[in-house]
Amino acid sequence: MALQCGIVGLPNVGKSTLFNCLSNAKAQAANFPFCTIEPNVGVITVPDERLNKIAYFVKPNRIVPTTIEIVDIAGLVKGASKGEGLGNQFLGNIRLTDAIIHVLRCFEDDNIIHVDGTVNPIRDKDVIDTELQLKDIDSVEKKLTKITRAAKTGDKDATKAEATLLKFKNHLEQGLNARTLETNEDELKHIEDLCLLTLKPVLYVCNVDEASVVKGNKYVDLVKDYVKNENAEVLVISAAIEADINELENYDDRKAFLNDLGLEESGVAKLIHAAYRLLNLITYFTAGVQEVRAWTIHNGFRAPQAAGVIHTDFERGFIKAEVIHLSDYLQYGSESACREVGKLSMEGKDYIVQDGDVMHFKFNV
Repeated sequence: MALQCGIVGLPNVGKSTLFNCLSNAKAQAANFPFCTIEPNVGVITVPDERLNKIAYFVKPNRIVPTTIEIVDIAGLVKGASKGEGLGNQFLGNIRLTDAIIHVLRCFEDDNIIHVDGTVNPIRDKDVIDTELQLKDIDSVEKKLTKITRAAKTGDKDATKAEATLLKFKNHLEQGLNARTLETNEDELKHIEDLCLLTLKPVLYVCNVDEASVVKGNKYVDLVKDYVKNENAEVLVISAAIEADINELENYDDRKAFLNDLGLEESGVAKLIHAAYRLLNLITYFTAGVQEVRAWTIHNGFRAPQAAGVIHTDFERGFIKAEVIHLSDYLQYGSESACREVGKLSMEGKDYIVQDGDVMHFKFNV
């Protein structure tokens, strides 16, 4: 599943530095606006200790983790919705992503220029939100013009669509993001073709100095209070620390560095796991001598859909799935042992895959 999170934020908030730590794709990081002009795409490995635990028993030829794509998108300025700066390109790039990682500068440093002269994460957030909202209003109004004509002819579906579009337009014009509007499935169907920017799920990343990475600071507190009604996660990360960690080749050295800072895991690891949750994803595993592999699926997928992530033929010709829950696999140590004690179940098309399931599919095409 090629799912993407887009890293967004004003120029010089630490987006590209953070992206460099996430990916082997090295985005240019410099102290001036619009450093990133083309979107950089990195394929990010999702850390999952469960994969290693399964591999310990199987001794496979290779271990294949699951991944997420992270896109570093060009910095945004006021007026982007009208084409200012790199606005049109920025908004076009973010429209293609599945979720947004919004980086906010929550540190002071006279050596790093802020595009607006002072550090104020609330103002910065509002700048980007406003530009996204204005673009969404434009998208809604364009469709509304067409739908209204159809509604006047008595078309019932068009009348419902018109009501939905007006509902979103009014909400956006109040300076509110589309994701905060209460809707039902029927209403969402009327606007899904618009790919509204403010409807995408969001994760806020507060980029702080080293001294604030454990407990945060006044800027982080402001952000948390400001977004408390958005049902959005807020992460505290120091991009500078992550850059230092990224320079360490040895795992033990990285661990010692984190311990010295009072951290259990890197900010990058936290961010990857948070992005996974943001996209409402879970992992299932396949385990054999050739490979032990993690597969990404949406939470709620049934067995045939999960099989289809491996190959479309698996979904099309699905017969059944052999399923072992991860706790049983780790307790008994192999597929054969689980089978002997009745911990391997045969599941049909209606089985909803659970996070951590070890699966083998039967199919016929």
